[in-house]
Amino acid sequence: MKSDIGRGQSFPLGATVYPDGVNFCLFSKTCASLELLFFDAPDDAKPSHIIKFEPQYNKTFYYWHIFVKGIKAGQIYGYRAYGMFEPELGYRFDSDKVLLDPYAKAVVNTENYSREAASKRGDNCAKAMKAVVVDPKTYDWEDDKRLEIPYSQTVIYEMHVGGFTRNPNSGIPPSKRGTYAALIDKIPYLKYLGITAVELMPVHQFDEQDAVPPRKNYWGYSTVSFFAPHRQYSFRRDPLGPVDEFRDMVKALHKAGIEVILDVVYNHTAEGNENGPTLSFRGIDNSMYYMLEEEDKSFYSNYSGCGNTIKANHEIAGQMIIDSLRYWVSEMHVDGFRFDLASIFSRNRDGTPMEDAPILWIIKSDPVLAGAKLIAEAWDAGGLYEVGSFAGDRFTEWNGQFRDDVRSFVKSEPKQIQRLAYRIMGSPDIYPKPDREPHCSINFITCHDGFTLNDLVSYNQKQNQANGENNRDGHNDNRSWNCGVEGLTDDTYIEALRNQQIKNLWTILLVSQGTTMLLMGDEVRRTQNGNNNAYCQDNELGWFNWSDVGKHPELLRFVKNLIRFTQRLHIFRIETILVMDPNSKLPSITWHGVRLNKPDWADYSRSIAFSLRHPEKQEYLHIMLNSYWEPLLFEIPILPKGQRWYRIVDTALAVPNDFCTEKTAPPIQGNHYRVQGRASVILMAQSR
Repeated sequence: MKSDIGRGQSFPLGATVYPDGVNFCLFSKTCASLELLFFDAPDDAKPSHIIKFEPQYNKTFYYWHIFVKGIKAGQIYGYRAYGMFEPELGYRFDSDKVLLDPYAKAVVNTENYSREAASKRGDNCAKAMKAVVVDPKTYDWEDDKRLEIPYSQTVIYEMHVGGFTRNPNSGIPPSKRGTYAALIDKIPYLKYLGITAVELMPVHQFDEQDAVPPRKNYWGYSTVSFFAPHRQYSFRRDPLGPVDEFRDMVKALHKAGIEVILDVVYNHTAEGNENGPTLSFRGIDNSMYYMLEEEDKSFYSNYSGCGNTIKANHEIAGQMIIDSLRYWVSEMHVDGFRFDLASIFSRNRDGTPMEDAPILWIIKSDPVLAGAKLIAEAWDAGGLYEVGSFAGDRFTEWNGQFRDDVRSFVKSEPKQIQRLAYRIMGSPDIYPKPDREPHCSINFITCHDGFTLNDLVSYNQKQNQANGENNRDGHNDNRSWNCGVEGLTDDTYIEALRNQQIKNLWTILLVSQGTTMLLMGDEVRRTQNGNNNAYCQDNELGWFNWSDVGKHPELLRFVKNLIRFTQRLHIFRIETILVMDPNSKLPSITWHGVRLNKPDWADYSRSIAFSLRHPEKQEYLHIMLNSYWEPLLFEIPILPKGQRWYRIVDTALAVPNDFCTEKTAPPIQGNHYRVQGRASVILMAQSR
């Protein structure tokens, strides 16, 4: 085979297909020697060929490169790196381990992979994940392109690819459940609901064994490869199947007008702490990829809460992140990213917080990413919290304060009215810059991490015993209220109150300025039985229960109609902060209490009303929110001659009167409206 081997070149990194062969390139500053391994099958216990890199010939600076003629897409490969094993100095080379290419675009042998074998001494060849050579240029995208839907017209659905269709009641054939292909089959449901973007929980290849046995790492925040789609989500089992199946899914979603946003985890990897497995980065160049403790480099700095922290502002690790983002945009056609624990990007190589972090400036200014949505979870597990101040005005942010304040108001806690008013306006107290769009705030009430919406109104305490951690895991501050009974109940009064509270939460979420995000299944009261940390529950507890669609059609109808109603109105799609002048020709908001123009900002107040006007589009809404447990009589504005108020929403009313379309909405008599206890009302001015 020696005659088929050439010097290769130092760019691009990874495996690059050419007409006559494949160029392999890997960065390692500190390894002494390197071997490229070829395999005939994913679970081979020995390589079919071993190719040694000659440093004088196959190395430029710290880039190891080689060209192998005759190799094509589909070739399975890995590396062995040789060097010092002195953890206290930051070196962790282990030549017994088969190492995954950091730029691997497909991964195989996930079925036989053993995290244990990668964590202890000895050869793990048969049980190691291995890379596959991929030629991304061969796929037929037809006329597909990114949609670039404005944030002002975006409704995000946070979902788990596997959990969306794994339930036997999904209607998907058993072999296809939980896959990218199965998600395609459910696109009509997403369209019916009014979704414009899916935010997929991690789909980079991750380590499902990174959990306490026998449980799995279900959520996927344990990345192994930042370029490869997760193989276990693929219906196709051939080496290249997941790559094309993922692209089929993206193309189908785009045809339906739905964007694809990836939840990406560039803050840590599956290799974990000093006791974790050697899968890739640790065995290639440990100190180039990870923050290590200065006093003893055998320990990893843990700003992620998951054992290690990627050194994002190092030129090598940072370049890998940029290359990964570019790849998913240019070759996989995704529309954006949600960055898990994004504040880690604001930390220097030694972990200290810094201003103007290089990695963030590169991401913001990169031309390939110019049209992509960039969403930051602007905090980390080390205490850095940057909501409202994260990296200028290019990133939007998960607004955790919106979640907390809306929950507290609907729960009827005191001292919430002023805070709620800010959230409804797009959080100008958090985002004070006058030119900052209100849609920079990603508004949500629930997400994967925490209670579902159903459980938020059904449990006072988390119930995480199934996780095997004695209920110590998960958040304790949930701002939830069980409406009088903990958990499941057949009490019709309690159930009616829970439905009403859920509709109150939906109403506030959808009439607030900002970008709306909802959690998979909340529209049909999906429950996790009080578990607020279902990261290891790859079972019916963590899956979408499709029987809920039939159990709660009235809630699904309410949510679908409210999404459509707000998405049609220009007042919810403006890209500037609302002015507080009712006489302005600009879109405006006016605050009220039970009396017009007299909002009650007192600590004990539990009600607020506001009017929304868009003079140019002739839109006029009056919204009343009452979290007090007794009815309140609200004054409503007097309209010009020829116009009347019509009731669109009243969450205290039974179906179908809880939501009425503009055409079926009944007119309101008089100048007052009685809002029941714990209820929300939307009125719309019309000239019919």
